[in-house]
Amino acid sequence: MSRARADEEEYWHSSKFRAFTFDDEDDELSQLKESKRAVNSLRDIVDDDDDDLERVSWSGEPVGSISWSIRETASGSTASLEGRDSSLQKGSSSYAALPKQVSSYSLSSLFKGRNKLPSFQSLSDALTDTGVKNYAPELRRPKAEYKDYSNDWSPKDTVRRMQRGKVCSLERFRSLQDKLMLLDEAVAGHDGNVITAVLIFLKRTLRREILFRELEMRQVALCHLIHFLRETGEQKFLLDLLRFLDRTEEVALSQYREHLNIQDVEKRREFLKGCIGLPFSAEDTSHIQDHYTLLERQIIIEANDRHLEMAGQSEIFRKYPRKASILNMPLVTTLFYSCFYHYTEAEGMFSSPTNLKKTFKIPDKQYVLTALAARAKLRAWDDVDALLTTKNWLGYTKKKAPIGFHRVVEILQRNSAPVQVLQEYVRLVEDVETRLNVATKYKCHDVVIETYKDLKDRIQLTAYKCKVERGSAEEEKINSILNN
Repeated sequence: MSRARADEEEYWHSSKFRAFTFDDEDDELSQLKESKRAVNSLRDIVDDDDDDLERVSWSGEPVGSISWSIRETASGSTASLEGRDSSLQKGSSSYAALPKQVSSYSLSSLFKGRNKLPSFQSLSDALTDTGVKNYAPELRRPKAEYKDYSNDWSPKDTVRRMQRGKVCSLERFRSLQDKLMLLDEAVAGHDGNVITAVLIFLKRTLRREILFRELEMRQVALCHLIHFLRETGEQKFLLDLLRFLDRTEEVALSQYREHLNIQDVEKRREFLKGCIGLPFSAEDTSHIQDHYTLLERQIIIEANDRHLEMAGQSEIFRKYPRKASILNMPLVTTLFYSCFYHYTEAEGMFSSPTNLKKTFKIPDKQYVLTALAARAKLRAWDDVDALLTTKNWLGYTKKKAPIGFHRVVEILQRNSAPVQVLQEYVRLVEDVETRLNVATKYKCHDVVIETYKDLKDRIQLTAYKCKVERGSAEEEKINSILNN
């Protein structure tokens, strides 16, 4: 009997099951709590997942649907009461059920298809239920945004949208009639940017012959295209267009402008020589000929002067070294260069100023103005005097200035001419008021005093006495005139 009791005690103590004691925790209740914590943790993981997961209630209806929301609202209050009753009735049971919480969902959860409660679909149902759709709606964009991508715009509407800076695709205009209607609407809108944009589209999608034929009847669009081609440098396309329009002079001028892109001097000279035979007008032909002749002269002068400068044989090149090459310079610059470095050369020399004046038919006014500036810069006052001195048929000499002596005085004063030289040419200004203004401006006191003396104006002469230095020769001269 005692052995059986000992075996029984050993059985109870060696078993993996423990005996019931009031001090131990309720294992089933602890397992239930652990299950609850696992569910809560799973809910947190699923709530943080992306929006693409489709959530389905236990009834099989998508969460967020209208029927689901109505049923959830209707059963929310009764479910809590039933949960409480069932928990009270089963409170004595070993597996006590947790009371069901009241359904809590917001408007955002209704639209997003989310529910606060952890309701999931099983894996087998998710694999087999392919007809379930997500009924959670999205807020629609304004209709104006979808109109940007519409393909039903008319040419008029397209032009209006382009004027407002909207992005429009012109590829939908496929027929020639639609493209021409689009061009006409662009011209009617008087917007140069829109016209240019449409012309670029037509240039890319139409054959040249068709485009040229249609543009010939639309002069506004034609002018826009010609200007665009010149700005972008599409020379070949421009020449084809001008030849189609039979604008021979414009074709010649467009070909002539190509010399600007030629850097080599010899190649540019040969190109200009070939341009002489192009169908220019009579006046333009003369200009092309002069351009070729001038470049030819510049090449000769540049080679000779470079040799003289490097050899050091010319005093003027040693005293005033050249700052730049004369090649490709304008005619006036070439004349100034010639008057500065080659003023005394004979007329037969290509670098002689008189040769340039005769060859290119430079007017006297332009020649005197340029030569005066060059010789005054060198302070060659004798050359200035000789330049302004002329001889009549009786052999008498007189001073003459085609540009006016007031301009001569300005140029001389700018080059720091002495007062004696300035006064000589201020006296030659014919208009009395202009002479007084110039003499006062450049402080030619003798000229002012003599002019007031000739005018017998004691008041102005007395007033001018205050402008000269006390004790100077000018003040004594004024006193002598006033006393007599």
